[in-house]
Amino acid sequence: MKKFSPYTDLALEAAEALTVNEQEQEGIELSCESSEAAEITTVKITNEEGSRKTGKPRGSYITIESPYMRENTPELHEEIKKTLAKSLAQLCPLKENDSVLVVGLGNRYVTPDSLGPKVISGILVTRHIKENLPGELKDSVRPVAAVTPGVMGLTGIESAEIIKGIAERIRPSAIIAIDALAARKATRINTTLQLADTGVTPGAGVGNTRGALNRETMGVPVIAIGVPTVVDAATLVNDSLNSIIGSMREASKSGSEFYKMLEDLSAEEKYSLISECLDPYTENMFVTPKEVDSVVESLADIISGGINMALHEGINSENVNKVI
Repeated sequence: MKKFSPYTDLALEAAEALTVNEQEQEGIELSCESSEAAEITTVKITNEEGSRKTGKPRGSYITIESPYMRENTPELHEEIKKTLAKSLAQLCPLKENDSVLVVGLGNRYVTPDSLGPKVISGILVTRHIKENLPGELKDSVRPVAAVTPGVMGLTGIESAEIIKGIAERIRPSAIIAIDALAARKATRINTTLQLADTGVTPGAGVGNTRGALNRETMGVPVIAIGVPTVVDAATLVNDSLNSIIGSMREASKSGSEFYKMLEDLSAEEKYSLISECLDPYTENMFVTPKEVDSVVESLADIISGGINMALHEGINSENVNKVI
């Protein structure tokens, strides 16, 4: 019988599934800090065993969690942008004139998957105008290009192929790829940002894996930025089932046969129940909150703002219009 193992794009959730002792043994390092608006957790996977246990490539993952991401709180959004900019600079240190290619992955016509293309709309692109800017601004920006490759179903071309061709032509110093993710916990939907220096595999979260974007395939560092916008239905059913079992345990007398049956219910048996409930859609049904339209717009603004802050240190809300 197939073992129930909910998929997650978040390295933090993969690490949380292990005990503290397992994390230490498998070369997984966690460190946490907090700010006024967010909780920041850094996960470092340092060896192959840690990579195998978590299902994530070796590297560093920074997770920014804040319930304010899906709320209309401009002041706190600014703080999250600053945290994102700081984390991005930490994962991808750049020299003064290094150029960057920003890539928005996803399908602009499917709202939960439109995060990448919407972020690109807010990126300050300067590769074509840097040399023509006034003296006081010319030294404040770096060459930045941006592209939305679309999805293979619309273009007939893998995103990795398009991006590799562009990268070979313009030779950026680094690539930043934005994509929607899938989470294990419903509470992390639209409230969590993950940055990783390991690149990204488009479509992995919804079982539609395409060519990877990473240093090996692109020839330059690839920083992935993503927000989980969906959770698979099997995970929701599993969590609901656990909650029901927990409530029934409390209502049962310890030692009773019914209590023992609940205690002995295995992950495989729960998975069998889930499969029967969702069949034939167990493997490809994903759920997103009803307010996803407005939330994705807000998330795109946060991410594009944080990227702009990190890449153009001399640009702020007061002088950005001089460049645009």
